[in-house]
Order: sequence, then C-alpha cells, then structure tokens
Amino acid sequence: METRDTEDHELVRLEADGIAAVGISDYAQDQLGDVVFVELPAVGKKLAKGDEAAVVESVKAASEVYAPVAGEVVAVNGTISDEPGLVNRSPEGEGWFIKIRVSNPAEVGALMDPAAYDAFVKATVAR
Repeated sequence: METRDTEDHELVRLEADGIAAVGISDYAQDQLGDVVFVELPAVGKKLAKGDEAAVVESVKAASEVYAPVAGEVVAVNGTISDEPGLVNRSPEGEGWFIKIRVSNPAEVGALMDPAAYDAFVKATVAR
C-alpha cells in the first residue's frame, strides 16, 4: 500500500476504492510521547484539506490532526479511543485515526513519499 506524509506529520495510507487511512507518523508519535486520549470526528463528516480531523492528547501536549486530503470520513478507529496507546505502538498500522473517501486523488499524489518525508524529518531534526 502506498503511503504519503505531510509537513504536519500526518500519514496517508491509500487503500482500495479511493479510501485512505489517516493517522500520524512514527516521528509524530515519538515527539508526542505516551498518547492518553484521542478525539475522532463523526462518520459522514466532510473534511476539506487542512481541516481539523481529530485531536490527540499525550502526557506532553494536545495536538490537532489535520485532514491531509479532502474527503468524507467513512470510518473511525474506535479501538484507539479505548486504547490510545495503540497510536504509540503502531502509528503507521493499527493506530490509524480515520478513513476518508478521497475527493481528489491528485491531493494524495502531491504529498511527500516516504523518501521525501524521511529527508524532511532529518532536515527538521538538524535545525
């Protein structure tokens, strides 16, 4: 499955039929520390690119998770509401936040591929 990332450390994993799982990158969960709470949107909510899609709280801070692409929320990961530590253990796998039916597939292609994201993180850390 193809993955893409944003400069805000959201992760998009393309799945079948124009659906994308959205979560945070491993780097983001590491920076947050132990995740203790996740607030998810309602299924059916329409999101524009850049809209607040979720809120994640950790022992260090609260942070918004923004929609990396426009679309409609078709699923939320209720498991992370009950077990927020899953975001730390599997941020790029089972710790996804929402699934979106992508409105404009070109928006996904405009995000960073894994190599570009790794370079971005290394440049950010070097500052």
